[in-house]
Amino acid sequence: MDSPGSWGQGAVGLTSPETEPIIKDPTPKELAAVSHMDVQGYRWVCWKVWLCRIGAVCSLGLLLVLLKWRPRLGILARCTLCPIPMADVLLLKDRCGQQFVIDVHTEEIGEGGLEYAVGEADENECRDTVQLHKEKKTLLRYYVFEGMRYIWMSKKGAYCKASILNEGWTCADLHGRQQGLSRADQSARKQIFGANIIDVPVKSYLQLLIEEVLNPFYVFQVFSIVLWISDHYYYYAACIFIISFISIAVSLYEIRKQSTSLRRMARLVVNVTVRRETGEEEHVSSEELVPGDCVVIPAEGLLLPCDAGLLAGECMVNESMLTGESIPVMKTPLSVSEETYNAELQRRHTLFCGTQVIQAKGGGPDGKGAIAVVTCTGFFTAKGDLISSVLYPQPLDFRFYSDAMKFILFLAVLALAGTIYSLVILSKSNTTWQELLIRSLDIVTIIVPPALPAAITTATIYAQKRLKGRGVFCISPPRINICGKISLFCFDKTGTLTEEGLDVWGVMEVSGTGFAELVPDPHRLPPGLMLSAIASCHSLALLGGQPLGDPLELKMIESTGWELTEPANEMGLDSEFGRQRIQAVMRPPASEGTSVHQPVAIVRRYPFSSTLQRMSVVTVGPGGDSPTAFLKGAPEMVASFCLRGSVPTQFSHTLREYASQGFRVLGLAYKHLAKDTDASTVERVELEKDMSFLGLLIMKNQVKPESAEVIHILKLANLRPVMVTGDNILTAVNVAHACGMVLSHERVIFVHASPPTANSMALLQFHQGDGVVASVNTQESMDALSQGLYQNDAGYHLAINGISFAALCDHFPEYVPKVLMRGTVYARMTPDQKTQLVKALQKLNYRVGMCGDGANDCGALRAADVGVSLSEAEASVASPFTSKSDNISCVPLLIKEGRCSLVTSFSLFKYMALYSIIQFASVLILYTEKTNLGDLQFLFIDLVLVTVLAIVMGRGGPSDELHAQRPAASLISLPVVASLLLHTVLIILAQVSALLITVSQDWYVPLNATVTGAANLPNMEDTSVFALSGFQYIIMAIVITKGYPYKKPLFYNVLFLITLLIFFAMMLWLVLYRYTIIHKILKLYNITDMNYKLLLVALVALNFFICYLLELLIDRGALNCLRSLRGKRESKKQFKRLDVLLAETRSWPPLNQTLVPPQSTIIGVS
Repeated sequence: MDSPGSWGQGAVGLTSPETEPIIKDPTPKELAAVSHMDVQGYRWVCWKVWLCRIGAVCSLGLLLVLLKWRPRLGILARCTLCPIPMADVLLLKDRCGQQFVIDVHTEEIGEGGLEYAVGEADENECRDTVQLHKEKKTLLRYYVFEGMRYIWMSKKGAYCKASILNEGWTCADLHGRQQGLSRADQSARKQIFGANIIDVPVKSYLQLLIEEVLNPFYVFQVFSIVLWISDHYYYYAACIFIISFISIAVSLYEIRKQSTSLRRMARLVVNVTVRRETGEEEHVSSEELVPGDCVVIPAEGLLLPCDAGLLAGECMVNESMLTGESIPVMKTPLSVSEETYNAELQRRHTLFCGTQVIQAKGGGPDGKGAIAVVTCTGFFTAKGDLISSVLYPQPLDFRFYSDAMKFILFLAVLALAGTIYSLVILSKSNTTWQELLIRSLDIVTIIVPPALPAAITTATIYAQKRLKGRGVFCISPPRINICGKISLFCFDKTGTLTEEGLDVWGVMEVSGTGFAELVPDPHRLPPGLMLSAIASCHSLALLGGQPLGDPLELKMIESTGWELTEPANEMGLDSEFGRQRIQAVMRPPASEGTSVHQPVAIVRRYPFSSTLQRMSVVTVGPGGDSPTAFLKGAPEMVASFCLRGSVPTQFSHTLREYASQGFRVLGLAYKHLAKDTDASTVERVELEKDMSFLGLLIMKNQVKPESAEVIHILKLANLRPVMVTGDNILTAVNVAHACGMVLSHERVIFVHASPPTANSMALLQFHQGDGVVASVNTQESMDALSQGLYQNDAGYHLAINGISFAALCDHFPEYVPKVLMRGTVYARMTPDQKTQLVKALQKLNYRVGMCGDGANDCGALRAADVGVSLSEAEASVASPFTSKSDNISCVPLLIKEGRCSLVTSFSLFKYMALYSIIQFASVLILYTEKTNLGDLQFLFIDLVLVTVLAIVMGRGGPSDELHAQRPAASLISLPVVASLLLHTVLIILAQVSALLITVSQDWYVPLNATVTGAANLPNMEDTSVFALSGFQYIIMAIVITKGYPYKKPLFYNVLFLITLLIFFAMMLWLVLYRYTIIHKILKLYNITDMNYKLLLVALVALNFFICYLLELLIDRGALNCLRSLRGKRESKKQFKRLDVLLAETRSWPPLNQTLVPPQSTIIGVS
């Protein structure tokens, strides 16, 4: 335990980014539910609290605003440091450095209450009590953060998630809870875990208004409005107040609308039936559910209000809300074993909160419904975790946003310099100290544009609208800009690159020690185990008389011609099959004659798991005879469970042959069981061992026609495509060839890594060929391969499967970055490995995109910088982007929109910065001349010119093509800074030139020196500077609006073009036309000299020409000569440095060499 009051939990195991490994498996500590945040404990100090209250009153609330902005300062001002168990309030700091102030709650619970909740606490440390004193009442200390409850556990010396109390449950423990909880148990547990509800807070408009007004942006606005009023800029102050009021009102409405919508989606309260310890069933609200409750699921289904382990019966579940996958999933009961229950590892036996149970059967005494035990409630559920990620997103680590804040600080420093200059200038005139103060502070409101944060989100809003019009929905708009910097995109294979459905190509049955001839149609198979296996080894169910489930299994059953039926008896008992409780019956086609083909009844199912890569069933024949277990899955996995003698000698060769042609190959096996075997209690491990291999089912999976075109587009744009699949490595390589990830002239090198065994060390090999480890390592063959690969400069790609990937990460971490740099095909990857791969690529500084169907990719989709789920759902919380398209054509669209949005955000940022600098220069020049812009002049510039231009500027759409160069993401870069500095110089020169031209005219009349500021209007100095600066706002909008290669040319943005023409005409009219009422309202001086006016317009044209030319030269790389002076720098991105290193290392990868981990040297100390 950390020292009392110190930064605690979460400090253990931290490493610097430089030393952190690329791949790091989660350790038990990290997997534990201990709070992952640093915590400091504080107690309130009465006199400090009262002192802060007095200070808040004296400062008119400004002290409270400061303390709200700086939580740590607020705590230090009112509290004193103390041990965490005694704290009234906690200061939390998460991994991103964000700080939160959280109140500690205390609650008395009855004697033994915690023992009811956690069972035999002393026997298992994970099932800890939280008793602080052995009294009749136990004091529970807890806090709630981001919806989750953390309770103080004295044994651990830390606040832990309440869910830790039920993390040690085994599958047998869950089955032991079928009798239900007593009411006392339930009540005690509810005190610990809280109500079962995912409650999204919806704040009142008053709360939202206070929080919004205390935002630094609006505090600055309030300060500015007060300043303008005191300076008699009443019209301008009133307009900004109205605009700010409307902005706040719209913002509050949108925030509340989103909160209400999310609350409606998250909040789920239904009536459920729970079983009590007495045996009776009770109807309760789902809010009353606690972990350990036994829930009875009705036959017609239920919208799940919690996570639950399925103990009896089968459920067909629609999980589209969580995964975006619309295909229903079959859930089967957990086995009675001592294996620790894990919801992710046992997804096929877990019912998740927010998913819809379509039908339930076989679990109740009458054969209807199902029985499940609650494992997680509230925000601890899978749905709660997803809702939490939406409600409390991690701050985006994107350079553009961090640079924007740095640039605002730079403008603030510039404002300070301007303030000092104005103080010096104004102090030389007869200016009162009040006016001196107002004038000086006014500079700050000019140089730091309050509309800047709103302006740079305009591009994202337009992009989001365009994406929605193309069927791509976004729940995280800031990620649109990140799409513009994607450098690598991962793709799932099945359903993403290839068609979802498969067609059966044929069956190869085992015959003796080899395979029989390929049978193209399973319908023609002779009666026997192979046909029964294909017909019965599935997880399909009937709904409304129609089979429902995995499309692959639907095709498989369709190819046999057999019919899926369900028992007529509600109990699932069928006299035809010896009165056994059955789940489904497969009947052969009637035309074939039942005397030859016997029906098969399925009595137990273990559905397919991506992690296990297999599924199995137990079947019986008529009369309950011939109980048989069938196994189906990845051929390598199935073969590993079979008796060695039953696997044909040419198994590997045949598998490679079909897989390398792009076929999806499934292995099938069987085992006869004893007639007295109880299918309901048999362990899966026992069931699936010592099987006999039956043969291979070969299916054709066509590549989608759009896939090759999209991959070609991405490669032309220097975006690296990667395939991550659960399929066979040779099938994946074939698809990679078919869709263009691997070109015909490029070679594929297979990476084979194996973990250490009792007789050998961990081994690593790189070899060409068909995925088989090379057995001959002659020097001649190695030299020949090396010459072909290295000297001929042939391109190569690495392919690796999940087993080798795990061994590589565990035993050869030094090779992981190099493999990741050249890896294109990752096969047989489990869902967790997909997530692990995405995070590893991100550690190489790649911006990673991930595209999948959402079924087994949820973790990877959420971990990626840009996750795209192909789903018919309008929006899925599984990923930031959801596309209604069933192919990957949405990927180039997203990247184009991201680049367009990023470039437009850059343009808007630069425009708002230049707008501030133009006005800043105008005001300082006029201060020097003892005058200033008028109230309505400011209004005309800010509201008419700048606001309208900023709004319409962002409407330009993306280019039709993806360029090979990605746009810059840094605002603090040489081109951006140089552009702004050079434009600033030209802006000041132009305004000073206009003033000097005016002063040099014969008709020039000097200012009245006794009056200063706007009171000196109208005057010639102000009119000349106003006229030229008005043109500069329009000029800069054209100059910094970038088009090619990321946006369509300016003339495609018709509204922007029309606006520019109107504003140019308006300014020309103000300068050239005779004096009118408009000129008078704007307090412009009546200058009648047309030659002077034309000279002013010529100066504007010259300013425009030079600025445009300068920007063009900077865009074309005119500043590259400066970079050459500083010398070539090493890239900050790790993947670019590695790419250079690998290009220079001609002997890598070491082909057909067996590599072992570096040996550790043991030094003895006597």
